[in-house]
Amino acid sequence: MLKRVFVAPDPGRVRLRSAGRAVIGVALAVALCGLVGHSLGAAITGGLAALLALFTVTDTTVRQQMVTTALLPVAGLPVLAVAALLHDQPVARDLVFLTVTGVGVYARRWGPRGNALGIFAFMMFFIAQFLHATPTQLPGLFAAVVLALLASSAVRFGLWCFERRSPATVAPAPAGGRGLERATTRQAMQATVACGFALGAGQVLSQDRWYWAVGTAWWIFVNTTSRGETLVRGFRRVVGTVLGIPAGLLIAIPLQGNLTGTAVLVAVCVFGIFYTAAVSYSWMIFAVTLMVSLLYGLLGVLNPGLLVLRLAETGVGALGAALAVLLVLPVTTHATTHSWIQRALSCVHACTAQAAARMAGTPGADPEPHIAELELLLGRVRLSLAPLVHPLNPFRARKARARRVLALLDDCAREVRSLALAAADPDASHDARLAAACWRVQSAVEALTAPRPGTVPAAPVHPHRSTAAEPALAHLHGLERALAELASPLSHAPYAASTNS
Repeated sequence: MLKRVFVAPDPGRVRLRSAGRAVIGVALAVALCGLVGHSLGAAITGGLAALLALFTVTDTTVRQQMVTTALLPVAGLPVLAVAALLHDQPVARDLVFLTVTGVGVYARRWGPRGNALGIFAFMMFFIAQFLHATPTQLPGLFAAVVLALLASSAVRFGLWCFERRSPATVAPAPAGGRGLERATTRQAMQATVACGFALGAGQVLSQDRWYWAVGTAWWIFVNTTSRGETLVRGFRRVVGTVLGIPAGLLIAIPLQGNLTGTAVLVAVCVFGIFYTAAVSYSWMIFAVTLMVSLLYGLLGVLNPGLLVLRLAETGVGALGAALAVLLVLPVTTHATTHSWIQRALSCVHACTAQAAARMAGTPGADPEPHIAELELLLGRVRLSLAPLVHPLNPFRARKARARRVLALLDDCAREVRSLALAAADPDASHDARLAAACWRVQSAVEALTAPRPGTVPAAPVHPHRSTAAEPALAHLHGLERALAELASPLSHAPYAASTNS
């Protein structure tokens, strides 16, 4: 599982650059909070605000990202204030927390901006519980959040704005219907019920740390759209926590109170969160768990019993999420999986067309942004099909077909990445065979994205010729073969069968 993190494709080193930038942004935010004399709690709040701004703001353009980042304090600071004001009123506090939960999930209907603002608002309420914030602490917390957002924005949009060279692309969620037919409406209700269960059960376990159960239930719903995805996400969150608890015992407890050592390891954890998020949710949660253990050590409250309690609260939150997605307006994965696969295949064609246009000398032709988008779309396909390929799935035929779909889509991605490299060769040239192959790719994609996937003709065997265009042709024919082989597993629609049974 860990090996997959390091061998997973990283086109343009986007994951690596995002992780490096996050470390710099969060470190700068925390350092500035310390330099101006903020308390440890305020510095932690500022660090979290910087991390969230860098992690959750995923708008398509840099300008949109700047607007969303500017709106984060508008959404988060009032929530932080209410949470602190209700510190000694548990009933009102709990009701407001659940309201923030529901509204935060419902806001996802407005795309990446709504998603980011909803997450930030929820986490401001969460951090108030983590720090046991009171009204007298609000000025310092407010100042720390604003300073941290300014610091992280200076890094993201000034010091290291690699999106200007390679525009960020974000896969939009599949369109929903109206009312309860809309996925975000159903998810808002599910998340509220799940967090309500987690809140009640979590308080039975602990009157001081119950918020971990609520946080677990909430984050399980982030970036999921169906019951299968949510159940798998809950399982992986528990696995990540189970892995992180021993690390906390072995690393965080001996370091307790060591500011330098803790700061270095927190930076490593921030890097791990950003670098693993797109490829392994379990390892991301491992990094989160270790980071939280280190922060508890700085606060002077870390002990083995606290880590065991965190594991128990995580289990309660995961159970609440599982019950909610199974019993409250369950959303099956058929429509969402079909949509993600169609988008991925369409993106394959876009990559191919841009690579061919570059070799033909078309000004501005660039397949790289489409390749980055394809990686995001394939991540969504993997998430949707995760319940089918899970080791505990007893339906072997469906599991085999789902794995075949994933393997062939990975083949498509590998071929278009290699095609883009071949197209970047200044000696590469365009000829009639390339145009014909691109046309066949387009026809294959159209056949596979039809309401009922049709038959795709096998790729022709091209004779060996030592020309500059030959590597590109080889990758195009490999792409054609992968698309032709996709017709059979897609026509069986394993994802539809599995989610409706």
